[in-house]
Amino acid sequence: MRANFRMQRLFVDAPLSAGAPVEADSAQFNYLANVLRMGDGAEILLFNGRDGEWRVDLSFPTRKRILLTPREQTRPQPDAPDLHYLFAPLKVGRMDYLVQKAVEMGAGTLVPVMTQHVQGKIHSTDKLKANVIEAAEQCGILSIPAVEEPVKLPDLLEGWDRSRRIIYCDEGHDGQNPLPVLSAIRETKLALLVGPEGGFSEAERATLRSLDFVTAIPLGPRILRADTAAVAALAVIQAAVGDWR
Repeated sequence: MRANFRMQRLFVDAPLSAGAPVEADSAQFNYLANVLRMGDGAEILLFNGRDGEWRVDLSFPTRKRILLTPREQTRPQPDAPDLHYLFAPLKVGRMDYLVQKAVEMGAGTLVPVMTQHVQGKIHSTDKLKANVIEAAEQCGILSIPAVEEPVKLPDLLEGWDRSRRIIYCDEGHDGQNPLPVLSAIRETKLALLVGPEGGFSEAERATLRSLDFVTAIPLGPRILRADTAAVAALAVIQAAVGDWR
């Protein structure tokens, strides 16, 4: 069922069921009451990543409280996307964009990966999680992707579930077209690995090429920025072997 983009959508972490009110937190209160200037009886859509999407009524038991009461479920909860997105952190701003686009493109799990040439830092995953929720609110997504703690590339590879194939963007690949490479993949459990702005080191590329659960793909004849490469790779993977088929 398609999302309704004419109504405001909000994420809450509380259980959702018909007739059971949920209280808006302070940020949500400010947004609904002061920014959108909604009043008693206004309707929005609410989701929590578990119980589907609900049409809810607003009510003001006091001047500083809003209750959100679910009336009907507008969309059931779908299966969560299974594509894992593994990325070297970028600088602030561009990483926000990267995370939001990964959510829009159907990533189900996001994992920051620390590589030798990585430029960005992850002091806390809280901001990443906030970006994930914001992207889900804006794009009609009901499943909230998991955000894992940063991991060094060697540790990631050592502990990897080999039934899930890693596809990584290799700027040194001999070819230009990723489709023939992707068409040969038979696994249904997939992960995309995108390196930092400076690319993977030669040692990292040698390690990745030596692993039988890793596949390198090119992304055309042009050198792409890391955030652009991420969107391009997600799109081509979803179209060739993902959930666009």
